[in-house]
Amino acid sequence: MARPLLAGAALLAALASPAQAQDMAATLRAAFAAIAERHLEVTEPPLVGLWALRGLESIDPYLSATRRGQALVLAFSDQLSADRLAGNSPYSVADAVAALYTEAERQSPALRRAGRQAMLQAGFEEVFNHLDPYSRYTTAEDARQGRERRLGAADLGLTLVRAGRNGVAVGEVTRDGAAAQAGLRPGDRLLEADGITIGAEDLGQALAVLEGPPGSSLLLTVRRGRRRLELLLTRRASPPLSVSAETRDGVLWLRVPLFSAATASQLDRALGDIPAEVAPLGVVLDLRGNRGGLLQQAIQVADSFISSGPLAFTEGRHPDSIRRFNASGSDFANGRRLVVLVDGRTASAAEVVAAAIGDRGRGLVVGSSTMGKGLIQILVPLPNGAELALSWSRILAPLGWPLQMLGVLPVLCTSRGEEETARNLATLGTPDSPMAVPLARARAARAPVPLSEIAALRNACPPSEGRDADFAVARAVLERPDLYHAALAR
Repeated sequence: MARPLLAGAALLAALASPAQAQDMAATLRAAFAAIAERHLEVTEPPLVGLWALRGLESIDPYLSATRRGQALVLAFSDQLSADRLAGNSPYSVADAVAALYTEAERQSPALRRAGRQAMLQAGFEEVFNHLDPYSRYTTAEDARQGRERRLGAADLGLTLVRAGRNGVAVGEVTRDGAAAQAGLRPGDRLLEADGITIGAEDLGQALAVLEGPPGSSLLLTVRRGRRRLELLLTRRASPPLSVSAETRDGVLWLRVPLFSAATASQLDRALGDIPAEVAPLGVVLDLRGNRGGLLQQAIQVADSFISSGPLAFTEGRHPDSIRRFNASGSDFANGRRLVVLVDGRTASAAEVVAAAIGDRGRGLVVGSSTMGKGLIQILVPLPNGAELALSWSRILAPLGWPLQMLGVLPVLCTSRGEEETARNLATLGTPDSPMAVPLARARAARAPVPLSEIAALRNACPPSEGRDADFAVARAVLERPDLYHAALAR
């Protein structure tokens, strides 16, 4: 099929300047070097280059890329267009890819219409499709807005996301935060703040409108479904609560929906405020639905219950990615019996806490298999203002097994219905427990764990959403010290 080409002055006007070409080459060199040095998995630079070229096929299907020996080859409509020797170093491969990007742009009207930023984004999306699900390339504008969200939105107890082409909506709402107190909900579309229109053209400006001195208020106009609402938000002077505590029927119930910068201190305060005699049965730490947050806060939360020894490890290829986290010597729960509730939405930092408490025999994990997000990303700034978030280390539980994909398996499973839950409870701490063998296999697993083994282990207690019955199960375990300690010993 014939393809239209621009000609003469129109073609020259559409092509990037030499300075722009150098900017692209510098960006690719920095990115490819970071991937070669820091990504968790060893990957040949020529393969990274090939994937980056093939990403352009999502913009122009007439384009195709292959690798022949030491050369990267670009073709249009199955006709050889250009090739470049790539070598084996990330820098030489990046230079070859940059040259072929320029050639592709010269020959492809679709690429010229899309622009170089879109070309880079498409290339890196293909690269990370082959590497891992969490590494990503963020454009300069999105990176700037991300920094502004990290700096500003947390104090409001909300995050912002784009809604449609020009809208801004509430992404997440921190429980008991300023936004929650005002009545905001995830999905609410922000229309105005104190009469100022909020749009997606500049999320940074939207944040600037929302922020203000602690204790001050602003009137938000939002759209919720078909309704238009006005809600008054009062900016908080202190961090929003990420821990809620309640004593009920002899049990201290601690709910931690996320990990913020104040989670550990709030949890320690809650533990200290409730004397042991007020909650004689013990403590339930509810991490269901907790999608994670700050790793350091998760380590400190685990440290609040565990008095000595390792809490977690991280390992990667780069020396700086290898870390060991140890307990500092304090158990703020004073040895009280502990049950940790998890479900299929428990992820990342929350999984670190559950794994540490379970592995160290400090408490019992109850619920379902967790999400299995155990990779840590590092942000790498690029010359064009964009960023790479690279997965550069994996999190290991105290016994050495990886959280990534495997997740945390409970000692008592509640996701297979009432009859199976009753069986799990009746056999808890005995060799007949349905979770005894899967747990032993999971704790003996070492990265990389075969996908077939991961599927088999997780199927022993399929991930599911937490349910009200979990509270009754947790209480039943705490009411039976003999059962509790028998399960800890296994």
